[in-house]
Amino acid sequence: MTLSRFATRLNSFGSAPHLFWPDLQGKPSFMQIAARAATAKGLTDVDLNYPDHVADDPRAVGARICDLGLQVNGLAMRYYTNPAFKLGAFTNPDKSVRREAIELTKRGIDAARAMGADLMTLWLGQDGFDYNFQLDYSQAWDLEVAGIREVAEHDPACQVSIEYKPDEPRAQALLRDCATTLLAIQDAGCPNLGVTMDFAHSLYAGEQPAFAAHLIHRRSKLLGVHLNDGYGKRDDGLMVGAVHLRSTLELLRQIRRDGYEGALYFDTFPDASGLDPVAECETNIETVNRLMAVADRLDADNRLGEAQAHQDGVASQSIVNQALIAAA
Repeated sequence: MTLSRFATRLNSFGSAPHLFWPDLQGKPSFMQIAARAATAKGLTDVDLNYPDHVADDPRAVGARICDLGLQVNGLAMRYYTNPAFKLGAFTNPDKSVRREAIELTKRGIDAARAMGADLMTLWLGQDGFDYNFQLDYSQAWDLEVAGIREVAEHDPACQVSIEYKPDEPRAQALLRDCATTLLAIQDAGCPNLGVTMDFAHSLYAGEQPAFAAHLIHRRSKLLGVHLNDGYGKRDDGLMVGAVHLRSTLELLRQIRRDGYEGALYFDTFPDASGLDPVAECETNIETVNRLMAVADRLDADNRLGEAQAHQDGVASQSIVNQALIAAA
């Protein structure tokens, strides 16, 4: 099995607009950005933010994306439309605000289905706390799980994937790591729930990404993989393999072994420093393809399994070196 579907963070393609639209006045439109993304060689899919990118009829938006030669992999919820969401979406102390967030998510699921997609990603970054004694943890947990359960039950044919992140915008997120997210999914008890793993989020949650991905596979479903890199202190959004090349290789090999068939989504930030987003995306795709070729060599080498069976760190590193680093 190969990992050959590549999706991207669409907002990245607003970076360095002068390179693509030398005469553009103001900011590029959503469809202009999508058209630019479609020029990236090897890119097959995009994820759209809801409601930001779906102001028009969802079917029409989906059709326009398809006309560009791309597929809509899924939608990702953004809880910015109401300033009150800053204090929480599903866990907001105001019942009416919680209801608004839940109903907005249901409309997002309906929009995804209208586009022909069956994936909704929830990043509940506003659901958390900033101070000791700010929350009744039991109450907040129950509200979070109840909200997740309600939106998952809205359309059982749509996969609902929870993307965890330790913090931002809140100082502490409720769903901050793999284990906590798996616990919430267990409590919610819906078969269409799963997890989206972001490589940089996993790093600064103190996780080993490949191990976390395998735990998700064992206890739930890995529904999304966001590739990027960083220095492990925040969500840097650097290019794939730029810092943690071996950990990226190990993750890609692990998810393939576990049967992951979804898109690999580049959640990178070329706009942070004005990089050419098309070149950046194409380089990310090239990096993944090269690393998968290395994974092929490792899978064909019986010595790695033997080294792992003996937990021989020296032998395993030597074998990976031979597959990863070309001889001089």
